[in-house]
Amino acid sequence: MSAVKTKEKATFITMGCRLNIAETETMREQMPDIDEQLVVINSCAVTNEAVRQTRQAIRKARRANPDAKVVVTGCAAQIDPDSFAAMPEVDRVLGNIEKMQPDALSFDAPKSETLVQDIMQVRETAPHMASAFADHARAFVEVQNGCDHRCTFCIIPYGRGNSRSVPAGRLVEHVQELVDKGYQEVVLTGVDVTSYGHDLPGKPNLGMLVERILKHVPTLPRLRLSSLDGVEVDDRLFDLITNNERVMPHVHISLQSGDDMILKRMKRRHSRAQAIDLVQRLKARRPEIAIGADIIAGFPTETEAMHTNNCTIISECQIVHGHIFPYSPREGTPAARMPQVDRATIKARAKELCELTAAQRSKWLESQIGNTASLLVEKDGVSGHIANFAPIRLATPAPSGQIRRVTITGISNGRLDAKIIESDEIEQTTHR
Repeated sequence: MSAVKTKEKATFITMGCRLNIAETETMREQMPDIDEQLVVINSCAVTNEAVRQTRQAIRKARRANPDAKVVVTGCAAQIDPDSFAAMPEVDRVLGNIEKMQPDALSFDAPKSETLVQDIMQVRETAPHMASAFADHARAFVEVQNGCDHRCTFCIIPYGRGNSRSVPAGRLVEHVQELVDKGYQEVVLTGVDVTSYGHDLPGKPNLGMLVERILKHVPTLPRLRLSSLDGVEVDDRLFDLITNNERVMPHVHISLQSGDDMILKRMKRRHSRAQAIDLVQRLKARRPEIAIGADIIAGFPTETEAMHTNNCTIISECQIVHGHIFPYSPREGTPAARMPQVDRATIKARAKELCELTAAQRSKWLESQIGNTASLLVEKDGVSGHIANFAPIRLATPAPSGQIRRVTITGISNGRLDAKIIESDEIEQTTHR
């Protein structure tokens, strides 16, 4: 969660995913001038815990800003607007479409306390695109929204609607605008990024979009992709990830489970073997690729043997950026009606998965010591990420937003320590 202040009278609090980050920045940028204090909370609904944290953030915001207008939007608000409207701390609830309408944040004229339309009726994604990001040196570009799949555990399609894509030409123009403003890295984001383009004329896909951006924005140094559905990684996209140095060597897979029966009950479209094969092929072609994955612990009907398959896939896929989610039933999803694993077991399994991913990550970070790498310096001037998304802490500050060559010197508190290689050192290394 991050808070962003704008125009001195408004505070934006972002929960959840990179898409929410991009949309928060768009809201911040296009909001009208306001006279009153305003707090906007862009919520997440991916888990029950995310919803709980949203409610906690609302109450905290009201205590900190007793005279402000509190607006709640995002996926949790879209899915269950009445429950948020009933909170005494909340002045207005906006759906995921309404939040992109600038006047929805104005209290100058009377409006309903709840403005939420049926998101399943939305057929287009308007290219709302932020040109500045208050908390990040990277720029996040929404290429699509919504999801046509119905995984049995997931409530997000009901918060985002069906899949719809932004036309490639507009995306290329926007990436160029961001580069012209000085951004050195762009992250392509969405709800289901690898479904990009099926609803557009000619049915372009994500690989074609990436190819087009790289070709028409040659001054973009770093292009990063958010979470990918492995079954949608075709030959074109695979070749770009493994052969083009401007595409970052960091692949986050929407894995969810390492057990085939659980994957079927989740209605996922891949098998365990397919996931492992994809990782092996990626690493064979570009060994420095770092693998991330989402894994759910304690999905309904999960046995100890199935959990063991979850554990072993961490090493088989060499997962170093692991997102572990203890399963929690979401009302309205098929999985909520399946036989549930008890909470204590879920918690214990999630803990074991976290420990395994932490151990795998620790070994990977240790393997980076002594390497040289390119670092994108974050807004604080002392942190950032190298190409494989390993986190870095600099020994001395550097200008924000720049890409600098660094030598990795050690590890502290789960991050790599590094020092900047000065220009004369780079020249000496080049001439050796």
